[in-house]
Amino acid sequence: MLDHLIKGATVVDGTGAPARVADVGIRDGRIVFPAPGETATTTEDATGLVLAPGFVDPHTHYDAQLFWDPYATPSMNHGVTTVAGGNCGFTLAPLHPDRPEDADYTRRMMSKVEGMALKALEEGVDWSWSSFAEYLDALDGRIAVNAGFMVGHCALRRYVMGPDAVGGQPTDEQLARMVALLKEAMDAGAWGLSTTQSSTHSDGDGAPSPPGTPPRRAHRPLQGRRRARGTQIEAILAGCLDQFSDDEIELFVEMTAAAGRPLNWNVLTIDAAVPERVPRQLTASERARKSGGRIVALTMPILTPMNMSLGTFCALNLIPGWGEVLSLPVPERIAKLRDPGVRAEMLRRADSKEAGVFRRLAHFARYVIGDTYSRENEGLTGRVVGDIAAERGQDPFQALVEICANDDLRTVLWPMPSDNDPASWALRRETWDHEDVLLGGSDAGAHLDRMCGAPYTTRFLGDCLRGRKLVPLERAVKMLSDDPARLFGLRERGRIAEGFHADLVLFDPERIDAGPATLVHDLPGDSPRLDSRAVGIVSVRVNGVETVRDDEVTGAVPGKVLRSGRDTRTVSTR
Repeated sequence: MLDHLIKGATVVDGTGAPARVADVGIRDGRIVFPAPGETATTTEDATGLVLAPGFVDPHTHYDAQLFWDPYATPSMNHGVTTVAGGNCGFTLAPLHPDRPEDADYTRRMMSKVEGMALKALEEGVDWSWSSFAEYLDALDGRIAVNAGFMVGHCALRRYVMGPDAVGGQPTDEQLARMVALLKEAMDAGAWGLSTTQSSTHSDGDGAPSPPGTPPRRAHRPLQGRRRARGTQIEAILAGCLDQFSDDEIELFVEMTAAAGRPLNWNVLTIDAAVPERVPRQLTASERARKSGGRIVALTMPILTPMNMSLGTFCALNLIPGWGEVLSLPVPERIAKLRDPGVRAEMLRRADSKEAGVFRRLAHFARYVIGDTYSRENEGLTGRVVGDIAAERGQDPFQALVEICANDDLRTVLWPMPSDNDPASWALRRETWDHEDVLLGGSDAGAHLDRMCGAPYTTRFLGDCLRGRKLVPLERAVKMLSDDPARLFGLRERGRIAEGFHADLVLFDPERIDAGPATLVHDLPGDSPRLDSRAVGIVSVRVNGVETVRDDEVTGAVPGKVLRSGRDTRTVSTR
């Protein structure tokens, strides 16, 4: 007898094959195609609904959130059944057992660089582990999604070098100890190494986060772990957000070729106004294949809205020269921002080549006013700054500054995307055909009150079915499930196939979509985050157990900590 039977569903199995109507059964957490007349303990009629494999999000930061939110919301609500964490070089383990201050350093760094509320990190996580193995064990048996984790280069350096990890260079002995720690972590189930050299990554004190910009010798021993089964590399360089330098491409190629493992990076931004960006970024992939490696670019299939503020740290702080002004105490900041000379210099820096991809953030006429907090700003929510500036006879940045000053800089600002034109969407569709481009890059679990990338799965499906229809449903499902599962070498996941783990999403194709991002205060310490309701998701199952019904979490925690080698196979780079 089956545990559960889903009757008459339109099965889109994740392979790209045409959809078909079929019955799908579940027994002992595995998928079964039932024999005629086979019975089940429970049955549901799925006529008119689509049954797809659970979606795999290849780039999340749920490392901490899973301790207070085992359901990885809102990702699981949007059909995600497996998440990859430990990205960008930042992980919560290992922590040195004799330096309790390292946990505080890690909390403050994660708060700064990944936008996690410090109160939530302090109150929602018990920080009881030292080794990476103990960290994984702390999650075992208490999560609703499947989760696998890279081990972060930052944590390895901090463990071995202590405070010298920031700005210091490791000795040969320290490098050897990092290699040993990495091996211990991968033996315990870490998916591989994640690392960063991004100029936008800093610790809680504002210093470049370790490893910052170490010499190449600091990376070579860390990626050359060919004997570790089922492992990967994930890396972030300064050029990931715009265009790689020749040195960065050479470093990426060197890393994947030396390790004999796929390397993925985040995120490939696609904009028809910058047509040279995509071919430049994918040059790394082409060179890697010639060298016996593989480099995979993650890209988002939707435009993820990100709010801004002049009052708290956000992407505006990353524009060269802006952080010095935006880090001042609020009264001094307002005075500086009201100075025409200061504003002119800020705009000049924002429009210079050194600003890179952040240049598009300075198009203030295209900002929409979000939440406001003063009588002077009543009625401005939802209005475009350019229109307000024209009415007031001001330039857009001046108008925006005055609006924000009225709210003591608490005003929420929403920049309208500059890459929402038909040409950019056509370029996205073309880029998705590249063998080394993968959908993902949600950053779910990070930047919690700034962005909400988790709903990319349902919003993309809705767009494919009722919007731009850039790809057919069968291919869209494959891009969200089997493609990332194959990159990570997930064993028996990513498809609806006999004997595979029953990670399943049942949805209404007429309604599938994501609701708007709304600010909620449901983190430990009453900290805020952006949330988005799933529309049209009927059921989500993880390892055969229902975890979501009609966008409501059931409370079940059937997820598994997926460990390299045991739950992943080694993926060839050739």
